[in-house]
Amino acid sequence: MKLSSAVSAAALAFVRPSSQSLLPPVGDQPVGTCCSILEAVGLEHVLYPEDQTYQDRIESYFSVSARLTPGCIVQPTSAKEVALAVKALTRGTTCKFAVRGGGHTAFPGAANSGSYSLFLPLIVDSLNDGVTIDLGLMRDTTYDAEKKVARIQPGQTWAEVYGDLEPYGVTVPGGRTGTVGIGGFLTGGGNTFYAARHGLGCDNVVNFQVVLGNGRIVDANAKKNKDLFKALKGGGSNFGIVTRFDMQAYDADLLWGGLVSYDVSTTDQFVDAYHNWTNNIHNYPDGSIIPFWSYDPTIGGEVILLAYEDITGVEEPAAFDEFLAIGNVLSSSMRLATHKNITDELEIAPGYRNIVFTFTFKNEKAVFHEILTRRTQFVEDFKAQSPDGDFYVHGIFQSIPTLFAEHAVAKGGNMLGLDGVEDNAVLFQIQMMIKGEDQEAEARSRLVDLFDGLKEYTVEVGADVDWVYLNYADYTQDPFAGYPSDNVAFMKKVARKYDPLRVFQERMPGGFKVSEA
Repeated sequence: MKLSSAVSAAALAFVRPSSQSLLPPVGDQPVGTCCSILEAVGLEHVLYPEDQTYQDRIESYFSVSARLTPGCIVQPTSAKEVALAVKALTRGTTCKFAVRGGGHTAFPGAANSGSYSLFLPLIVDSLNDGVTIDLGLMRDTTYDAEKKVARIQPGQTWAEVYGDLEPYGVTVPGGRTGTVGIGGFLTGGGNTFYAARHGLGCDNVVNFQVVLGNGRIVDANAKKNKDLFKALKGGGSNFGIVTRFDMQAYDADLLWGGLVSYDVSTTDQFVDAYHNWTNNIHNYPDGSIIPFWSYDPTIGGEVILLAYEDITGVEEPAAFDEFLAIGNVLSSSMRLATHKNITDELEIAPGYRNIVFTFTFKNEKAVFHEILTRRTQFVEDFKAQSPDGDFYVHGIFQSIPTLFAEHAVAKGGNMLGLDGVEDNAVLFQIQMMIKGEDQEAEARSRLVDLFDGLKEYTVEVGADVDWVYLNYADYTQDPFAGYPSDNVAFMKKVARKYDPLRVFQERMPGGFKVSEA
């Protein structure tokens, strides 16, 4: 699949008009009118491009690629104000909008409105650059000690949530990088340090407070709106705007963890160790290990990074022995620290355009080696054409053991469909950081080819796992294609039931749309 066809298909999947549409066509409402409507209904925090707060919010997006320029930004302070904004933008208008929580999705349009020359018709609209509903003023986390439930608003980052919960001696299974936002992470699944012990992040949500497309505010949990509750666990932004996540909390003293860097000559040892680790997670579900093969322009070469964590605070548990016996250590930050402190460390350099691709394979050593060989060649080829060499390529592996699905089933199920994956699997992710639109386009074109080739290889050797993690998917990928067909049909049914006017399929063009799955 070449870039032109892949991007065009993705673009059409976001904006293709539907014969079932019950709303006016999007795109012919002057953006000034949309913004004026928000002010007219009494929303106080409406920001325009000439406002400094507007500029600050745009610059705070994690990826430079996502820093679009909406006609205005509205910042609700409560679920009621979110509902008011949705009703104002959809009743008798043709306004379109995006929703921002943490703003951590790498590609443009998922959490912001505006035009973008590389994104084809996905967001581009010369007459209307849309409205961004920015949840950044909804930043409270409260803790119910009796129920051990943390109630989290979507404008925070995980680092802020962990900090709020520290005084209570508890934490929740959230993002492993502190600047990641809440909403996209949890509605997309949410891999965490606690996944092997307690399941993915979405499986630890006990209630979603949701603003529907008609402006109604509802709760979705195991007793009320049960179908919506299940659909939100891995179904993305297809059903409403989640304005509060109630999560099961767990006791948390100090974690043991940090980053250790190694010389790349240890590659074969780490492949062997990670293969064995993935097959034995069920024997020790309190540990987490994530290896990165990274090209770093500041050193002009490659390094292996290992992120180690133990959620019980045990130092050097026996399950880590095979890794800790590997030599050629270049640096280490291993320590006892809080959940927040550990996630504060797992950040990447700011100021870059970020591109993220992913796919999944059976836990077989030969596939690791093939991926790493092709990744190294990718880096060398890209260096040859790069005008300045200023780019990073992180090749990251994450274990996806069958244990994750067992937790999901025990907690009522989710949409991801990992319960259909019979073998322990491994997720491979490339996160590429680059500068300049032209270099981003070149990188994405090459990454499409790289991942198409890797997918073909895994099919040929019988190691293919037809599952793409939504939270790491590029917009040229189709994560819902790997969900079980029954789950996709269920999500479509739930979307029709709770959003019959198709607000979140048509008025909010960003994100992966279940109606087009």
